[in-house]
Order: sequence, then C-alpha cells, then structure tokens
Amino acid sequence: MSLPKVTFSEDQAAAFDSIAQMLKTAGVDLEDDALLKLPGQGESGVMAVIGKAGSGKTLLLAELYKALAETGVQFVSGDYESRKSKDKRSLAILAPTNKAASVLRLRGVPATTIHRILYTPVYDPEYERIAEWLAGNDDRPEIEGLTDEALDRAAAFYANNKSIPGALAAAGLRGSDFITGWKRRDEPLDIGFVDEASMLDDRQFEDLKEIFPTLLLFGDPAQLAPVNQSGSMVFDALPEPRKLILHRVHRQEADNPILDLAHALADPAMGFEDFERLVEQTARKDDRVVWGQRVEVDLMARSPVLVWRNATRIRLIQAFRQVHGAPETELLEGEPLICDGIELPLKHRKKRLDLEARGLIKGAQVIYLGPGRKPGFSRLHVMGAEDPQVSAASIVQIEKPDEEEPFIPFAARMGATFLHGAAVTIHKAQGSQWDTVQVFAPDLYAAARMGRTEAGQPLWKRLAYVAITRAQERLIWVVRNRLSKPSHPLRVHDLRAVSAAKLTLEAEET
Repeated sequence: MSLPKVTFSEDQAAAFDSIAQMLKTAGVDLEDDALLKLPGQGESGVMAVIGKAGSGKTLLLAELYKALAETGVQFVSGDYESRKSKDKRSLAILAPTNKAASVLRLRGVPATTIHRILYTPVYDPEYERIAEWLAGNDDRPEIEGLTDEALDRAAAFYANNKSIPGALAAAGLRGSDFITGWKRRDEPLDIGFVDEASMLDDRQFEDLKEIFPTLLLFGDPAQLAPVNQSGSMVFDALPEPRKLILHRVHRQEADNPILDLAHALADPAMGFEDFERLVEQTARKDDRVVWGQRVEVDLMARSPVLVWRNATRIRLIQAFRQVHGAPETELLEGEPLICDGIELPLKHRKKRLDLEARGLIKGAQVIYLGPGRKPGFSRLHVMGAEDPQVSAASIVQIEKPDEEEPFIPFAARMGATFLHGAAVTIHKAQGSQWDTVQVFAPDLYAAARMGRTEAGQPLWKRLAYVAITRAQERLIWVVRNRLSKPSHPLRVHDLRAVSAAKLTLEAEET
C-alpha cells in the first residue's frame, strides 16, 4: 500500500492499514485509489482509534481524508448534500460541537457537527442547480437575477473553501434565499468519521450506527466520560481487535510543554502538590506555560476560565460582569454566552431545527452582539460555526451565588436558552480548544482533597488532563482567587465583519 506522504509512527502506520482494510469492506480501496462495486450495502461495523493528546489521532484522520478524496468518495458536509450516485460511496466527518468541527476545518478537513448530519437542508430548486454545478454534477446554470460575475465569485469561493452556503453568499445570496427548511435524514450514508468520540453518549452512538454502516471513532481515553455513563466511553465496549491504540511516540517540531504536563499526570506517584511544582518549574523555562496569580479578565470574553465546581463558575461570571460594569437588567455587547438548549413546544419542531442547524446546539459558545429588532431577540455570533451570525429569540439566564433561581435580564416567549459563558466547567469544555486557556487550580485542589476517583483514576487528574489539553498555544495555571481589571471594554468589531444570517422564530419587523 502507498501510505500518505507523511512520516507515520509505527502504530499510526499499523492503524492506517487496519482502517484501509475496513474501508475495503465498505467499498473503498485506498491502495488503488478506487471505489469497489458491492453486491449490497457495505457493512463493516465500528472501529476506534484511541490515544492521548499528542499521539497523532488528528494527523491520521486528516491523512485518511486526503486518501479518501483521491478515490472519488462523495463528501457530505452538512451544508449541502448532492444527489447520491449509486456508484459512489459517501463520507461524513463529524464532531460533537461546532468548536471541535472548526478545529478540523482549520486543518483542511471538511468537518461538520453530528447534529448537522442528522438533519439536512432543503434547497430552493433554482439555487440547487448552482449547488450541483459547484459540486461538479451539472453544467453551469443560468439563473435569473444572477450575473456571470456573481457565479464566477461563487465558483472561486467554492474552489478554496468547499462550502456551498459560503459560495452562494459570495454570489450575493442569503441563507433565507436558498434554504427553505430542514428535514430529518431519511437515507443512510456509507462511512462516518467521528472526532472527540469520548464525548459521545450511548444514544448518539446508536443514532450514528443507524446512519453509518461503517463508523470510525477517534477518542482520548484519558478524558472525562459523558455525564450519566458511569465513567465509560462508547468505544470501551468494542472488541480489542476493533480498538487501534496510538501511543505517544512523536513530538511537535518545538517540544510542547503543555502536552508534557498533560502526560506527566499519568505517573501514579504524581500528587497534586508535585504536579503544581512541575507547572511552576515549567513556567520558569517556557512562556507557553504561565504561573498565574490572578484570572485575566480580558481573556474571559472569548476563552472561558475552566473550573470544576458550579459555585466557582457562578462567582467568576459575577466578577466578570461587575468589573465590566454590566447592568443587571441587560447584557453588554461582547458578553460570552453558552447555549443551554432550545425551549420550544413540539408544534415548533421546524423552528427548533432551524436554530440547531445554525449551530445553536447545547454547549455552543456564542458572543452577544446586541438586541434584535423585537423584544427578546438577540443578535449572536456562534463561535466555530461556518455561518456564524444569527438573529434568534433568546432566553438569557444569569446565575447568582447562593440563589436557586437565575436572574433573567430579558427573554422571548420561547427560543434558545443561554447561560453566561465567561467561565465553564471542564466537563462542558470537552471538544473545544482555545489559543489560551486559563485553568482555575484551586478547584482542582479541592477535587484532590476530596479523594474522588473516576474509572480508576483520581478525578483531579482527569479534570487537569482535559483542562490542560484544551490549550493550543498557552496555558495559564491560575493559583489565586483574584481577578484582574479589564484593559479595554468588551469588543465585537472583529465579529461584525462577518455577514449576518437572518434566523427568527417569528418574523421580525423590517
């Protein structure tokens, strides 16, 4: 087999070969860059690639994507699904959250969220002709109201970004022009890759197995298991031959002190005090690790402080709002929020799909851009979403210390519900990454003092591992319960540069 033009470790090469064999059963031959004819639908089951941070899971996924692209596999991105040919195999690359999917897209992998693959957009037939032309399945169309220059802009955009909605936006169209609704997927696909599979719960896993006869999971066994799953992950129950283990044998070109700290937690003799000394020593030698004497408030607007306890989260949020002078009765432009779900009656199922398809799924990080044109509506920027700006009916809840009921500065009668996002629990941070991450160490010390364990490991170590590995460039290990003063007001000017998509539960006044 001709392996991709990268230097694989021995375990990566062995995993690539095992996956290639599984894909051959599904009708894709990576060795000959060919699609195979099957007597029926390929049925090769589930396989998992398991490894800790830095073991090369994402590199392997990206190289598998490139190899599959050369065979002519049809990619399903979630924003548009071309008419399927019986001679082609389909592939979708998924992540549990917008943020996790955006990490893959930055590496050139056309990833989407699990939710966007469960529900598919319905295109206006006129504009569907443009989508089919861009996808290479039809001739260049003539569309009334669109000039040749507009179509050229769409083609140029798609050549670089492989996004149908983005290409249509480049032609001067809005989402409300070409997407008429959303529907539950009624036809299965062939192959699914799922990143951050440690976040999957049993129900999501069953849904994915219904859609994909061939499913490849990429997961980190050292992360925190989903809530209510007794510390287990969906790939734990797979037979051993179906679990491909990647060991940490490669390092980045510049040794990564953040990964070194994460892997130091595997030492059974490492106690919390020992680990903090190691963090402090590392911070003296490398500015990518910071021994923080306070929480840096300027970072909290885009990169939440990671905590263990809800009480700590609420206190930090209140402190963030107070130092910015946020009034109780309203939000400031630039305040971060976390989507906590959708509150809609069953008869508004289509509206729920519209909201979720735009990225407002539970756990999504958004930035408040200001009020909408009707009471209770908000203009929002969904972090990591491909079409990030929406206008939606919102129910915003601000929790307060020692108060059971949250304060609600404003609310629509129904819509997307939000909690404040200046601080989040480490559990909710799984699947996300930020350039700089602040970890509130006093909370982890409290977990260490309690002596709790999860899946045979001290809980504080699992929490620390997940929190540390959320940092891409810089880790701030905050050791004191103090907050800095802001150096500037909250900002949104960089987000406003992105064109907004209209998304409402009921028509706003124009």
